[in-house]
Amino acid sequence: MSTRIAIAQMTTGIDPAANAAALVDAARTASEGGAAMLFTPEMSGLLDRDRKRAASHIVAESEDRTLAAMREEAARLGLWIALGSLAVRRQDGRYANRSFLIDDSGEIAARYDKLHMFDVELGGDDDWRESNAYAPGDAVVTADTPIGRLGLAVCYDIRFPALFEALGRGRCEAIAIPAAFTVPTGKAHWHLLQRARAVEASAFVIAAAQVGRHEDGRATYGHSLVIDPWGETLLDMGGEQAGVAFAGIDKARIAEVRAKLPSLANRRPIPDFPTT
Repeated sequence: MSTRIAIAQMTTGIDPAANAAALVDAARTASEGGAAMLFTPEMSGLLDRDRKRAASHIVAESEDRTLAAMREEAARLGLWIALGSLAVRRQDGRYANRSFLIDDSGEIAARYDKLHMFDVELGGDDDWRESNAYAPGDAVVTADTPIGRLGLAVCYDIRFPALFEALGRGRCEAIAIPAAFTVPTGKAHWHLLQRARAVEASAFVIAAAQVGRHEDGRATYGHSLVIDPWGETLLDMGGEQAGVAFAGIDKARIAEVRAKLPSLANRRPIPDFPTT
């Protein structure tokens, strides 16, 4: 039997209180819809490209009101929440783009800091230098959940196959890839990369995304996805509006795909590239 999950597609803004309220509403909708888990996008608590304005809202994990609200709601509803990411202040004063996996008692089951910083020059309003304020993570993270072993990644991580090879070696049944993809890169690469990562890991990919025009002026691509281990799209929420949708995660499908095409079992170490 499949396990029902919910995906929140959001248009997160510059007011953390409003964003937290939207997340609480999404959690309640997920619970009312019979979901065991809710997945939310990257930067669910605050999306603001004006770093001076955003700075007053970025606090230590222990002081983050959005995280506290979601932990309380998870416990009240008996709902697991994969909180795509929040901006949190580290002890060294820099920021982390941090995912939180919250269990159904409200405890933090896992944390993952985004490994790959989004430093790109796409032109116009789509030039980004995440590393100017954020420090990259240094660990691969998995955890056991109601849908099996879940691997954690964030947005730009999707372009770096070595991370997903490591998650594949960890025998993940599902991988969360929350995102705030730009529109140009989304149109070109979003569906392609999500399907590729599902096929490589023979696992479900769950990609909750930001969508639409945001208060800070940016536009994001949307199209929150659930992809099965064969690369088939089970859910696509489109690129127009925020909302909550549902999908089923059937672990028997993972076993079926891995039996038919055992690429994880067939994988061999890649020899070093010759230097001379």
